Amino acid sequence: MSTNTSNAALAEWVNAVAKQTNPDQIHWCTGTDEENRELTELLLSDGSFKELNPETHPNCYLHLSDSQDVARVEHLTFICTSEEEDAGPNNHWMSPAEGHAKIDALFEGSMRGRTMYVIPYCMGPIDSPLSRCGVEITDSPYVVANMRIMTRMGSPALLRIERENTFVKGLHSIGDLSPERRYIMHFPEELSIKSFGSGYGGNALLGKKCHALRIASYQARNEGWLAEHMLILGLENPEGEVHYIAAAFPSACGKTNLAMLIAPESYKGWKIWTVGDDICWMRPGEDGRLWAINPEAGFFGVAPGTSKSTNPTALEMLYEDTIFTNVATTADNQPWWEGLDDRVPAKDWQGRDYDPANGPAAQPNSRFTVSSKRCGSYSEMAEAPQGVPISAIIFGGRRERLVPLVFETKSWAHGVLVGAAMASETTAAATGAVGVVRRDPMAMKPFCGYNFADYWAHWLSFTERADNLPGIFHVNWFRKDTDGKFMWPGFGENMRVLEWIVERCKGTVDAQETAIGFIPSTDDINVDGLSIDAEQMQELLSVDQQGWLGEVDQINEYLDTYGERLPASMREELHRIKQELG
Repeated sequence: MSTNTSNAALAEWVNAVAKQTNPDQIHWCTGTDEENRELTELLLSDGSFKELNPETHPNCYLHLSDSQDVARVEHLTFICTSEEEDAGPNNHWMSPAEGHAKIDALFEGSMRGRTMYVIPYCMGPIDSPLSRCGVEITDSPYVVANMRIMTRMGSPALLRIERENTFVKGLHSIGDLSPERRYIMHFPEELSIKSFGSGYGGNALLGKKCHALRIASYQARNEGWLAEHMLILGLENPEGEVHYIAAAFPSACGKTNLAMLIAPESYKGWKIWTVGDDICWMRPGEDGRLWAINPEAGFFGVAPGTSKSTNPTALEMLYEDTIFTNVATTADNQPWWEGLDDRVPAKDWQGRDYDPANGPAAQPNSRFTVSSKRCGSYSEMAEAPQGVPISAIIFGGRRERLVPLVFETKSWAHGVLVGAAMASETTAAATGAVGVVRRDPMAMKPFCGYNFADYWAHWLSFTERADNLPGIFHVNWFRKDTDGKFMWPGFGENMRVLEWIVERCKGTVDAQETAIGFIPSTDDINVDGLSIDAEQMQELLSVDQQGWLGEVDQINEYLDTYGERLPASMREELHRIKQELG
């Protein structure tokens, strides 16, 4: 019997899971340094961890996962609500009864010969009213090591759970890693998650996408807040004034790079503060503004492409106290991945001698797990219990044409529509067809725990919950000219667009009204030092009336898939835009 907690519901659940999974022993995680040292020794001794070069990368370890277990598995990820319509067309649905039955059969005896770890954790600062707690039960010490970095894990979280008597239940077992015996089930109505058959981060670190987005989005709707797939950054001007921005982008749009942006040379005295790079929980404050926390305590970032030129801040974090997953190694046992530098690796991500004929040296989805506090631009406000006030919300996508560099929406309702219509264009390499528009509303397509139509209605309800809502903007760093070249330099130069966004929030710069929103004049964005002329800026900020009429029709078709649940105001907003386009 488990006696490690005064919370009867938690003790009862742990006992029931132990009876079902039959582990050799149960370990309640405390989060102490001593526990972590013992766990690391265990991972090294059983081969799960390999120590990297202690001179160049002290306290850094490499984990190589099964070759068939390297990414999230969306087709095996289910939302189990009583009514299928509540899950919506944006999710794979299964009834709770069927979901439990299917996955519980796999859990029977699955931890035999293993230790069952009980991980109490807090998503967000331990003393923040915006934070929410959970408990993950797992048989993977690798998961424990990562959860220690990614959450506030251990005894303080357990004390909060015992005080509040509420927590999200997460049950995980790596099983035998068979893709045929792999499911990730979410039960929003029960605030619970069951994951079987994968050791990969997004499938196994249940505090991350499973709790902090899928379950939390459902929780947020019931409790009157927002759980979003957004970075949070602070933009500080030379006068010391800081404005906080939340921003959502689909994958491959430079989200982490923006969260850790380094100001260009011409912006002396400006600073970017990183509050978070992936998840944002927002709640209306007493002052009518939205206040946000980053529920995570670390970064679980994609390694390939991270370099001195693309994200020097991220690279600098990774020389100490980091877990690397599925990267390659050099002859002197340093971590390596494509895009890092021009060295030739010695071993690939499967531990084989490197041979280009076997494909990339590092798995394309290889990762690093590191504490947020190692980030050079880390903001102390990431631990502020009240969170940070959000001045602007930014949506963005990868669009080679049509969508301007930046525009501001005309109202909250217009902003919700723009977020819902967010999209990126595919490349030929990805699909065999260039320019296929894929909608990824609010960058939440794989992560919203309920019907998108209800989710948008929840967003729209915030006009009644708060009277000082942030402005909503859309950006597109990826516009190309007729020669197929990027028209905007991106990376640190995106600071120039953020400056305009903040000035709009303060009401200190004008904009031109168009059918799709407010757009800067060509001379309102500072391009000093860039080789961009007025004509190019004009093109970057242009609105193609006919092209946008086609876009409106495509958005309308997409929204149609949500049927009668779609909020009427979204259609009205779309109709208004069409009328203004002429």
